[in-house]
Formats: sequence, structure tokens, C-alpha cells
Amino acid sequence: MRLLPESHPDPKLLVGNETSDDAGVYQLTEDLAIVQSIDYFTPIVDDPYYFGQIAAANALSDLYAMGAAPKTVLNLVGYPIKKLGADMLAQILQGAHDKVTEAGAATIGGHSIDDQEPKFGLSVTGIIHPEKIWKNVGAKPGDVLVLTKPIGVGIVTTGIKRNAVSKEQEQEVTELMATLNKKAAEILSNFEPHAVTDVTGFGLMGHASEMAQGSRVSLEISYQKVPILNGTRNLAEQGVIPGGTKSNHKWLQAIVSYDPNLTEVDQLILCDAVTSGGLLIALPEKQAVQYIQQFNQQSAFQAGIIGLVKEKNTECYIHVVE
Repeated sequence: MRLLPESHPDPKLLVGNETSDDAGVYQLTEDLAIVQSIDYFTPIVDDPYYFGQIAAANALSDLYAMGAAPKTVLNLVGYPIKKLGADMLAQILQGAHDKVTEAGAATIGGHSIDDQEPKFGLSVTGIIHPEKIWKNVGAKPGDVLVLTKPIGVGIVTTGIKRNAVSKEQEQEVTELMATLNKKAAEILSNFEPHAVTDVTGFGLMGHASEMAQGSRVSLEISYQKVPILNGTRNLAEQGVIPGGTKSNHKWLQAIVSYDPNLTEVDQLILCDAVTSGGLLIALPEKQAVQYIQQFNQQSAFQAGIIGLVKEKNTECYIHVVE
């Protein structure tokens, strides 16, 4: 984002690349705007059908984080057709199609190139009322922070690649990544969140720091309250940590302060690079309790309050307590 030229000064461009928001928003009429995003990556699981599902859920998550309703998608494919054959590609596309259909959107086309390494993603478009956009800034002192999915995805999926996880762990992380944030966003639309983002490649701490800096507040996060996938800590202690997680941890050293009792493993887990994670939401505590109650009745993954929004601290944007 920092290498992109500045957005054209168009008054209808409501959210552009001047911030670290999850998607761009362009106003069409007084009561209608389009929301656009794109995501694209290499296989994160071995099963091609699930890879397609995860890629779709991950891309669509940007729209849900803005409060938008997905409408259309375009597939983006890099694939060695002569090497791997058409059947595997068909399974990837079918997985994405089924997840897009679950979201209530339509696949209207796409583009493919011959590539030595499989890559797949989606360009996604949704709609929203211009006055109902959620941004990743706007958190207010006194708000609480809610997280709707556990973290540890990057560590566990790296464990899959190293044959270091059980079938149960693999199934859990696969289902998490393939789960849409649709229900989380639909229920949240009945409340008044001050800031919303989804937790993806920059990890919980990275996306929380964007919220804190953009909102000009500080966040206090309780490590014990953060939901973490089964087996994550054991894998991290064995050194099963992706490069992206290590990069996040290094990048955030001047932004996040940790309780002295938290080990480097604890810190790396909090910085773990996530694929298709949950929503991180700042909203008043009373609303948060009601939201969590409603969400947890309908979701396999349980949301919870993981921290507080405070007045800006001159020393750090995020403080993690034990």
C-alpha cells in the first residue's frame, strides 16, 4: 500500500488507499456504494476443493469487515495445467464457487495464466449504503475488543506442511479458514461498532495496531482471553513458526509492549500470520456482551472480549497483559 500513488481526489471515493482499510469504497448514488477488494495466494492446504473454499472465504472477508453484502466475484488463477492436469483446477474452482454461492454472490468470470506454482484468489465486489460503512478506525476509549475466531492459523498450517499435526487439528484449522464471516457481520449490523477489521496476514497484533494508530488510541489486550487453536503453543515451542509470523513480530517491536511474564513464544502466537481469520471489533461493552451472546448461539467458533480501548499512550499503541 505504501508504494501505491495517492488516490485521485474524487469526492465519490469514500475509502481509498490512503488508509489501511480492508477494501475500497466508491459511491454510485446517494444511497448506494460499491466495495471492492482482492486476494490471491498459493495453496495453504493439500485438498484442492478446500483450497478454493478458503481462498473465497478469505477474499470475501474484506467485504464483511466493511459491512458490505457480497454480490460478484472474479476468479484469478495461476496454474501449471500440463503438470497438474485439469481435474485439480476444477476442484479448486468448485470449492470457490460453492463458498461464493453460500455468501449469496455470483461468480461472473475470471482470468488465468500458466504458472509453475498454483495460485488462486478472487476479486470481490459488494454493495453498501454510504452512511453504513465500517472502517478499521474510529475505536473510542471505553470500548471493548471482540474477536470472533481463534488465532494460530499460520502456525498450525505450517505444522500441516511439516506433518506435525493431528488429523483433528488439520480439520479444525481447515474448517476455521473455510468459514465465512457472513454471520459475524450480519449479527453485527444490528449493533453500532466503532471500528471493525478482519485478522489476516499481519496477525492479531498487526491489525490491532492499524486500528489503534488510525483511531489515535491505545489498546490493552489480555493474552489469557485471546482464543487460540488447539496445539498452537506446542507447535510454536517446537519451532514450527512461519516466516510471516516472525516478520510480524519484528515489525511490531516498537508498537507493542508485552507483559514480562509473556515468553517469546507467546508473543509470536499473538503475531501469527492468519489466513481467513475472524473479525476484530471495537464497540461499547454492553453491546459487545449482547453481540457475543447472539453470535455464539449460531457459530461453531466462539467470540469473546479480548481487551479494552484506552486513551492514547505515548509509550505504545498496544500493551499485552498476561
